[in-house]
Parts: sequence; C-alpha cells; structure tokens
Amino acid sequence: MSNESQVVSDIRSFNRFYTGMIGLLNQHILDSNLSLSEVRVLYEIGQLGKCTAGQLISILKIDGGYLSRMLKKFEKNGWLTRQQSTADGRTFFLHLSASGKKMLAGLEEKSTGEIRTLTAPLSEKQQLQVAGAMKTIQQVLSAGEGAPVSDIHIRYNLLPGDVGYLIYLHGQLYARESGYNLEFEAYVCKTFYEFLPTYNPAKDRMFLAIADNQIVGSVAILGSSRHLAQLRWFLIHPDYRGRGLGKKLLEEALLFCREKDYQKVYLMTTSMQETAIALYKKAGFRKTGEKHLQLWGQQLYEQRYDMDLF
Repeated sequence: MSNESQVVSDIRSFNRFYTGMIGLLNQHILDSNLSLSEVRVLYEIGQLGKCTAGQLISILKIDGGYLSRMLKKFEKNGWLTRQQSTADGRTFFLHLSASGKKMLAGLEEKSTGEIRTLTAPLSEKQQLQVAGAMKTIQQVLSAGEGAPVSDIHIRYNLLPGDVGYLIYLHGQLYARESGYNLEFEAYVCKTFYEFLPTYNPAKDRMFLAIADNQIVGSVAILGSSRHLAQLRWFLIHPDYRGRGLGKKLLEEALLFCREKDYQKVYLMTTSMQETAIALYKKAGFRKTGEKHLQLWGQQLYEQRYDMDLF
C-alpha cells in the first residue's frame, strides 16, 4: 500500500471512530431538542455578547434563511432578544436573554461532565496526549487558505492598549518586511490620533483577530461619508498567515459595509504590499490611482483601490 493510500485508510478509520464518539458526546443536544447547528448559533451569540445576524452568517458560514428560522425559534422560546441600534435603525443586535444564558450554561455543563467522564479512566499523561493530538489535527487542517481559523476569535471593539499595540505591530513588521523607517510609524500614530476622537461604532468598525489574548490581525472600516467608507490598518501577524485569516477579516469588513449601506469602499496601499493587494483584487477591489513617491525611506508607488458594493 502506498503512503497516500495508507493516509486515506487511516483517516477513514479515525472518522468512523470519531463519528461514534461524537454521537456519545453530543447526546445532550438531543436531550435538549436542539440540533447541533442551533447549539452552535446560541454558543456564538453567547461568546460575542452582542452581534448581528450578518456577523453570524459570516462566522458560521450558515444560510441566511436557515439562520432566520432559528432566531425566530429562539425568540419564541424566550432565549433571545433583539435590540435596535440607537445610532442606526436598520441594525439589530442579538443578545441571549437570562433564560437563554441559563439554558446554554446547562448544555455546556453537561458537555463538560461527559468529556470528564470519557477521560476519567486515562492517566494525566494520556489526557494531555489526547488533547494535544486533537489540537494538532485542528491546527494542521486549519493551515490551508480558506480553512476555518478555529483557535482565533474576532473582537469588534477597541479596548485600552489596543491602539498602542497596533502601532507597535505596524512599525515593527513594516520595518522588517518592507524596510520602512520611523516616519512610517509616525504616520500610523497620526492616523490613529485623527481617528480616535471621531470613532463612532454606528459608522466605524474595528475587526481584531485575537489568539491567546493577543492581537494577531486587524482591519478597520471608517465611514468617510454617508455612502463612502475607507478600509484601513489591514495587518496579519506572520505567525498566522496562510490560514485564511486575512480573507476572513476582509469578508467581515465588507459585510459590515453592506450592512451599513455604504455604496463604495476604498483603501490606500503601496505597490510593495503584493500579498495584500492580491487579496484586495480577489475580493473585488480595482486599482483607481497610482503615484510615485519617496516615502518612509523607500521609492514606491502609492496606490488607491476602490470597490463598488451595490
């Protein structure tokens, strides 16, 4: 048997074993009369605290009609509430009610108990081996472009210290990878200094990729006018590239633009950012301007890209 055939055989064997195991571990879902998809949606709302239906569609890759039916069921059961945005009447935020939080906590407690029962016969070393093997599978299979980035979550608000760390990341990574000097870091400082006093979640949105309580990626949408938005501060830490994170952040940013009914979004970049430009073009941006500059210690072309949203 060839190595490839052996790999296929081993994976099939593991699938048969794991499918049976998952059936046991998810028995509590059947007891609650909820499908696995419904539990995933409830869990995501609980994790985010406040979110929109559009965000759930993007995160879970779920059909909009199917999600709508689920949300109506949750509201009918008293697990979910909708709150209209005071800043934008077209936007509704989803929250778990006290009853919904209690129900979800009960499911998580039962699931935790079943996993502990499963691993109880194992020694501490064996438990760590099992958990480590599962994490390895998750990381390796998530490495391809477009694969789910399951060990990373997206935060949508700014906290104290975030801007300072983003300035640090921009300064460090662009110096190392593009040879930009301190003038670039000063420029990034200036852009945030101009942004923060006017920051308004009704028209602006930060998307921060968080892993191990650290920012590993970012992008932002800034409302320039009623119909025009700007995409800024797109950055992925080198350790987390090649896993589809950049694509995910761009998708969420563009979804926000559409939710806010922006007609067009634009960005400014330089010709040196070839990887990012490839992502922009794939998402639907087109180059609309270019000029040669001596900037940040480099001879480069500053470029503008635009995308029509409707």
